[in-house]
Amino acid sequence: MNWREALNALHERGEAGVLVTVAAARGHTPREAGAKMLVGAAQTWDTVGGGNLEATAVARARALLTVGAAVPELLTLRLTDRAPNEHGRQCCGGEVTLLLEPFRTARPAVAVFGLGHVGLELARVLARLPVALHLIDSRAAQLAPERLTPLTDACAALHFHHAPIPETVLETLPPGAHLLILTHDHAEDAALLDAALRRPAWGSVGLIGSAAKWARFQAQLTELGHPPEALAQVTTPIGDPALRTGPHRKHPAVIALSVAAALTPLLFSAPTLERML
Repeated sequence: MNWREALNALHERGEAGVLVTVAAARGHTPREAGAKMLVGAAQTWDTVGGGNLEATAVARARALLTVGAAVPELLTLRLTDRAPNEHGRQCCGGEVTLLLEPFRTARPAVAVFGLGHVGLELARVLARLPVALHLIDSRAAQLAPERLTPLTDACAALHFHHAPIPETVLETLPPGAHLLILTHDHAEDAALLDAALRRPAWGSVGLIGSAAKWARFQAQLTELGHPPEALAQVTTPIGDPALRTGPHRKHPAVIALSVAAALTPLLFSAPTLERML
């Protein structure tokens, strides 16, 4: 996969990256001006010259990813045995200026844990948005193709996960993903919350349920070592309060609309820099 294909793949998965370009090359250098590579959180694609040059660029790119940087920057490196380096000697004799361009995907990531009646209705709503939508259930039948036909015309990038242990999916989600926990089993909900709060890199964490359910969960999570500030990250009940009233407030479609209405401002409030090259 080249850097262009990888950039599109990151976009579809809802992941950030840094595009590194040789902006200027003076003297003897491993690559010419215009050479590019893409740096993701765990992988790189293509090359700007290898050695200390490339290792330094990758380290800086990942530092930008860690802090969520959005502003491009220039990095100039001298390729001589007298230049300071951290990743081995490179003695080509030239000098390279790299342009590092962070981008945030234009597809925020949402993970819906539980595709029961409410989960499926919520998926139908969110599938109409430009998001990376992860749909997870421990029950294979909930992900049967015939059940998911309402999603066939989705504009979202859909990712289906049959996971008997749903919390294992958390490791595959991009940083900043928004979690919505509404499984059929309160034990699954509790296990998901415990695992999610141990990886504090989410855009938001929402839990469906009553005040009584949350009171029980808070006691359990406190016993597991989660401090009050961690529990404060959880939004419950979920949904727009204005839609949580009236005679139809418990209808799955109404709950789904309520949850989507509350989530949408979180998905699209942050500025993004999309680079589909």
